[in-house]
This record gives sequence, C-alpha cells and structure tokens, in this order.
Amino acid sequence: MLRTTPQRTTVTHMLRQYELVERVKAYDPQADEALLNRAYVFSMKAHGSQLRASGDPYFSHPIEVAGILTELKLDDETIATGILHDTIEDTVATQAEIDRLFGTSVGRLVDGVTKLSKIEAQTETERAAENLRKFLLAMSDDIRVLLVKLADRLHNMRTLKFIESPEKRRRIARETMEIYAPLAGRIGMYAFMDELNELAFREIEPAEHAAIVARLETLRSGGGDLVAKIAAEIGAQLARHGIEADVRGREKRPFSIWRKLRGHTIEFDALTDVVAFRVIVASPGECYRALGAINQHWKMVPGRFKDFVSTPKDNGYRSLHTTVARGDGLRIEVQIRDAAMHEEAELGVAAHWAYKQGDEGAAARHSYPWLSDLIETLEHATSPEELLEHTRMAMFQDHIFVFTPKGEVVQLPKDATPVDFAYNVHSSLGDACVGARVNGRTVALRTRLASGDRVEIVRSETRAPDPAWDGFVVTAKARAAVRRTVRARERDSQLAMGRQLFETAVARFGLPDGDDVVAAALTRLKLPDRAALHVALARQTVGEADLRDAMLPGSAAGARRKKAKPVAAIPIKGLAPGAAFALADCCHPVPGDRIVGVPRPGSGVEVHVLDCPAAGSAAGDWLDLQWDAGSGGAVARLQAVVHNQPGSLASVANIIAAHAGNIVNLSLKDRDREFHTDIVDIEVADLAQLTATIAALRAAPAVVSVERVKA
Repeated sequence: MLRTTPQRTTVTHMLRQYELVERVKAYDPQADEALLNRAYVFSMKAHGSQLRASGDPYFSHPIEVAGILTELKLDDETIATGILHDTIEDTVATQAEIDRLFGTSVGRLVDGVTKLSKIEAQTETERAAENLRKFLLAMSDDIRVLLVKLADRLHNMRTLKFIESPEKRRRIARETMEIYAPLAGRIGMYAFMDELNELAFREIEPAEHAAIVARLETLRSGGGDLVAKIAAEIGAQLARHGIEADVRGREKRPFSIWRKLRGHTIEFDALTDVVAFRVIVASPGECYRALGAINQHWKMVPGRFKDFVSTPKDNGYRSLHTTVARGDGLRIEVQIRDAAMHEEAELGVAAHWAYKQGDEGAAARHSYPWLSDLIETLEHATSPEELLEHTRMAMFQDHIFVFTPKGEVVQLPKDATPVDFAYNVHSSLGDACVGARVNGRTVALRTRLASGDRVEIVRSETRAPDPAWDGFVVTAKARAAVRRTVRARERDSQLAMGRQLFETAVARFGLPDGDDVVAAALTRLKLPDRAALHVALARQTVGEADLRDAMLPGSAAGARRKKAKPVAAIPIKGLAPGAAFALADCCHPVPGDRIVGVPRPGSGVEVHVLDCPAAGSAAGDWLDLQWDAGSGGAVARLQAVVHNQPGSLASVANIIAAHAGNIVNLSLKDRDREFHTDIVDIEVADLAQLTATIAALRAAPAVVSVERVKA
C-alpha cells in the first residue's frame, strides 16, 4: 500500500500552557504535569516584558524550544529544561532557585545549557575553543544538554532573519554549519542536521542558494510532479512483489546539491540524482526483499550500494542505500528501512531518550565512543586552533567500514590509513605500528583504506610514532597522538639545547647559579621552573641579555637590553629553516592541499599537490610537508567552459570577486560559436575558499563546466 506523507510545517503561534502539557501527556501519560506547569509559569514571569529581535515576547522562544523537544517525544525533565534554559542567563533567576523549585536533575541540565550559550557570544578563536571544550564535556555527562541546545539553535535559525546585523547573522550561520549541524549528524538527528545546514547555507551563500533554487524550479516546471510519479511507480513495483511499503519522495535541499557541486568535479546539469526516496517496510527482512524488487525493475548504479542494516553507523543509523537508473537517465537515490530504523534515522539519540522509564530506558541511553575519543583527544590539544581542527575532523567526515583479522568491524573516516585504523583500535597499537597488511598484502602506511578491507597491523614495542604520519592521517585521534610525540621530542631537544645555552651564559658572564639566584630569576621572568627556562632559552623567547638581567638585576647591561623576539614561523612545515622552496607551476598548490616536497638540485625544494603526476615520478625522494598556520594565499588555476554570449565573462568575474578571489591572469584557450574555454588564475587564501568559488561557478547559468587544473 502506498501512503504519501506531508512535509512537517513550522508552528507559527506560541504554544499555550495547556497545549504544551497536552502534547507531552499524549506520548507520556505518566509525565509530571505539575513540573511542566511550574516551569511554564516561572519562565513567563522571569522573562517578563523582554522582547526578541522580531518584536515577539522573549518568552515565546523557550516555549517554541520546548515545542520542538515535544516533537522528539522527550521526557518531562528535558521539556522543563527547554522552558527554563534562558532564565539563569537572561533573568534574575539563580541556579539555587532552579534547583529548589524544579529539582537538582533539571537544575543540572539548565546549568549545562547555560554554560553552552556562551559559545554564541564568542568571536575569538581562543575563547570559542574553550567554550567548545565545555560543550563536549557537558554532552558526555548528559546528552540531553545537547538535545536542548540543538532545539534552541534550530528555533534561533528559523527566526534568524529578524536580526538586523548582517555580520551577526553570518557569524551565527557559520557557527551553526561548523558545530551544531555536524553534532546533530553525529548523534543521528539527520532531520535537525538537514534543516540547520539549509538555513545556514541560505544566509552564508544567498546568491548560490537562489541560483540552485532557480535551477530546481526550471527542472520542476519541465518534469511535472516527478516526485509523486516516481513514488507511485516504486510503490506499484513493491506491491507486485507483495511488499507493503510507505514510500516517501522528496527533492534534495539546495544545500545538499551545493555540497555535491563543491565536493565533486560535476556540473549542475550532470546532477541526475536530485530526488531521493525513502521506502519504509515492516521488518529488516522486508528491507532486503524491497531492495531485490527495486533492482529487478531498475538497474543499480555500481558503487552506490551501502548496507547500514547489517553494519550500522557508529551513531546507530541503520538503512539500505542504493541508487538506481531509470530508462530516461534519471538516477534515483533510495533508502530502505523499517519503522524502528526510520524513527532512529529521524530522531537519532532522541529516539532512545523518548520518555522511556526504568531499566529499558536506561539501557537505551547509550553513549557514543566517538565522543569519548574526541574528549580524550581534546585533553592533549595545545592550541585553540588545534582543538577546533580535531573537533571538526571528528564531526565532518564520511565513513567506511573495515575488518580486523578476527572479523570485527571498525568504522573509520573516508580516506583513513592503516595508522588511523591502529589508533582507532587502541592508542598503544598506533604508537607501536611499523607496518600493515591489507587483504593479506603488505602496503605502505599512507595507503587509503576502502570499505571491506581486512587490516592487520605489524607492531614493534621499540618504535615510536613517526612525525611524517601527520602528513597523511585523517582521524583526530591519530593526528593528536603524532603531534604529542613530536612535541615531546621537540621539548627533549629544547631542554638539552636550553641547558647548554644556560651553562654557556653563566660561564661567559660569570653569573652566580645557586638555587636561590635562579629561583629569583625565574620569578622575574615569570617562569615556573628551570625546565621552562631552558625551553625559553632554546626557543629564544628569553635571550642571554634577559637571563643576565634577571640573575643580576640592575646591571648596566640589563638597562640597555632589548627583549628577544621569537623566531618567525616559516610558511611550510617540514623544510629546514631558511630552505629555499617554490610552489610548482604544474599543479598550483594552495593552503589546505595535501603537499609534498621534491628536492631540485640547485633550486631548492619544489612544492607539489600530493596527487600531481610530476611529483609522482619522484615519489621516492618526497619530503612530507604541511602548510603552516601562518601561510598566506596562493594562486590556483581553473579551466572554465562558458557560454559564448554577452555578459558571461562578467558573470564569472563577479562570482570570483564575491568570494574574495582576485583574478591575476585570464587567457582564452579555445572558442567556437557556442562556447569558449578560459584559463583563469585566481589568488585565494586557502582550499576552502577555492572550493566554495568553484561550487558557485558551477551553479551559475553562464557556466557550462569548471575544473581545477592540477597538471
């Protein structure tokens, strides 16, 4: 039987007190009605006459947040937390008052959400990173803190248009796309993730959003009600095989299309899979029957089948994914699952929290290993930039599934290596890794793994992590471990060098080096101990003159001294200090690309993109390089095929300028009546800016295709 399901619409009026209670009681008759009523009245009085940017009473916001949480069928404590989540931060209410009136459990949740709200107020990397750390720790204590915060962010994004400042809107949207949407995805709340990404994309890239919407409108007008037609066709095919199913079709969101344009070498007109369907059947066994029926009717696209039923994702997601091709060339993405799988796919971890009581509910409230690994990794981050890098690595990546020698399944990010695999199994295995066998064959440690690979690690207890691994590992856990080892080695080296510099200075200037003199010098230099002094001397943050003045205060030499400056950072890590290098003209690397160095006798080191054919011919002599955090921009080369009509080049130039790119060279490669092919060199800050520019160009009507030239 085919049933069509309408899309969820946003409630436009504020929930009244009795309506909110009725919603909760409808799915949880045992809910504490008095708790909900007390929270509603308390929050309304506490917020008083406060107004939102839209002009609505501020009180409407926490009530709408609570309403979103009822759609997830969450327990009464979580609903009460949603109602109260802004009272401590924005009113005169105190933590002690919340604890006394609503219990310590609700009080703890409200306190957790209050601490997280500071994330929204940060612009400095350092403070944002510290608040992100607090966020993740609060999540690990009780995942309901994140559920309330996601509902809070979702309602704020739905009303983002009322904020007058464009910069503030963009900042909130970027934070949503970089932190909140990925977190929603990692706990399996894909409906939240999709809406958050879409709302953020519309604010951050309004021109690209409008262009994709317009292209979709054109396709829609040409194809009629294509979604309903295909849904009926799928339902009829399943019915012929005796399978009862709920078929739900939807057009992909503009953000999903933009992400595919940005991440793949593909043009808009080549996007044949702009519609997707969900087939919901009665049981896991019916999922496989439905898959067989669909594949008998249409041809399956090779390489596009994924079985997350037998091998679920680490957030619990289960479903069969396949892509089939219709006779007209249109590709259709189909997800097949049963009702329980669908609930988990929509609600994620919230499906486990849903008002369940007793042991059954407690057992369902499972923790996520990725969160524990991430917190362990964050404990060793030495800078705010590194902390944010590790977090984004852990949240953004697509995944593959590989096997241990014993047949156990290990989930890893796409492009993971044997080193990533070793650290995923256990930190000690990663530290001792010296080699790997994949499917019985010895491979290099930088080899990219694929789903289905069987991986065996060769270990040596005398081996330590190789600093070169930092150039190819993709998991935050592996990268943090490698960097930790590099820092330890650097510190040992700096301690030895600094100790020698100290002894040389003492001998040269005849300085007293008794414990009391050194202790006084450390106080003046604001250093905790001798080891810190030795490191500072090695790093040149403390010079000989500083040391002499600190150990002999008041000396004439000290009065004339100038503070030593730290050694300036070089643009690329992995080169010897002062080494000559040049960015290769063949592949035009930009910050963010994976890069290697090829020594060229007489001319220094030539820096290439990892997959550059010219670099491949010298693979045995490669130097593992990385862009330094202080690297400036670079010039990338694009080849664009553009319609041969007035205004086309102007359109291309305007898009590049809108993305803060600078055209440094433009040349005509080929031209005919219909099209012309241009080579465009643009200066960009990094790979992220370049990929965003390419995605925008591909979405433009004037552009037929655009590719990056790497050889």
